[in-house]
Amino acid sequence: MEKDADGFYTGPAPAAKPKATEEPAPEPPKDAPTAEGSKPGQATDLIKSTFDVTVTLADQQADVNSPLYSAKTFEELGLHADLLKGLYDMGFSKPSKIQERALPLLLKDPPQNMIGQSQSGTGKTAAFVLTMLSRVDFNLNKTQALCLAPTRELARQIMSVIVAMGKFTPVQTEYAIKDSLPKGASRITAHIVVGTPGTMIDLMRKRILDTSDVKVFVLDEADNMLDQDGLGDQTLRVKNSLPRGKPVQIILFSATFPDHVRNFASKFAPNANKIELKQNELSVDAIRQFYMDCKNEEHKYDILVSLYSLLTIGQSIIFCERKHTADRVAQRMSSEGHKVASLHGAKDTSERDSIIDRFREGLEKVLITTNVMARGIDVLQVNMVVNYDLPLLNERDKSISKSDMRPDLETYIHRIGRTGRFGRKGISVNFVHDQTTWKQMEQIEKALGRQIIRIETNDLDEMEETMKKYLK
Repeated sequence: MEKDADGFYTGPAPAAKPKATEEPAPEPPKDAPTAEGSKPGQATDLIKSTFDVTVTLADQQADVNSPLYSAKTFEELGLHADLLKGLYDMGFSKPSKIQERALPLLLKDPPQNMIGQSQSGTGKTAAFVLTMLSRVDFNLNKTQALCLAPTRELARQIMSVIVAMGKFTPVQTEYAIKDSLPKGASRITAHIVVGTPGTMIDLMRKRILDTSDVKVFVLDEADNMLDQDGLGDQTLRVKNSLPRGKPVQIILFSATFPDHVRNFASKFAPNANKIELKQNELSVDAIRQFYMDCKNEEHKYDILVSLYSLLTIGQSIIFCERKHTADRVAQRMSSEGHKVASLHGAKDTSERDSIIDRFREGLEKVLITTNVMARGIDVLQVNMVVNYDLPLLNERDKSISKSDMRPDLETYIHRIGRTGRFGRKGISVNFVHDQTTWKQMEQIEKALGRQIIRIETNDLDEMEETMKKYLK
């Protein structure tokens, strides 16, 4: 088969065989919890009043305006009984809006490609994990599903969902991330392999990973995976190694799809069903966005330290643009007696795993990091995100001056989406310290169509009081 100008192999794929009938599904437990949190609902007009009346539903899955809204059940999706048991064991009782819309399309036969876009924290991972587990033939000890993620941290999180959801199935899993395989391993036979593109390619090249029986290929944070300036070439190499005489269902999920990636995605996953949100719907309403007008770079650090008591009310993530900034801030805060951890790609793999695991378990309250934590990482207790540095496009391009750099809107949306997960309350704080950063934050505000509220930094008591009000 020949490749076209974009590097894709051309040619039709044969139709898939119908799926075998599954056994009857168990009933969900009567006390199964649903997603927590609350969100403003619709105003009532039963009684005319001069006041605005807001209805807040305790169960967001009952609020038709919420991305967690659900009118259906998992039973109606025809899932295998063992998968339903796994879902109930994890505390799921009914699908979120993205799951409700995506799963019937993902699970139908013959399999069809999908490009799915939905807000952070609305259940995208469960949708594609259920699809992979549903497509696997557990009697065949060969790799049948691949899932690629942009970072080791996200790959490990996805794997934890697969293991939990597949708890009552005989699924076998394996990582394709750096330092994950035992030395001397000659062949992977796991049903599902999750990893990062570079390591996945390396395992294929060494013939440790055989892709000839792959039926499902998933990209999480797909816009990042397909961006030609980032992981696009490696991801395309993985795709072009998949079997070309058999159908492979390609599933792309992300919270954002910039236009230049959206067109490429349509070619990467041809004839795909698409579930998309408009640009102005991407910022989660439950996240209250603030900015702090700092005097200079040094004042940013002083304000961060003064926020420490607020940062530890729940858990917090502080985003820096560069690794050395994250380390410098973390070391300085630690030397002053504040308990913080730092995480970025330059740390060795075992240290990265240990730091993120401690953060998930709540043993670390404040994590200072780079964009390695911006995408997909789900820690429910995170109720505050600080953009110590605003994310910028072409940040490493020396030919562009800082004053001419535009904000990276997609990364900003992903960063603040680390809080307010599944409808919980959360706040984000942007540090602005000069005319350039002020202009960049104003561009973010205009693009999102939402006000970013100023918090006075001259009065620390007032600053703390204002933010506490929104953290309650």
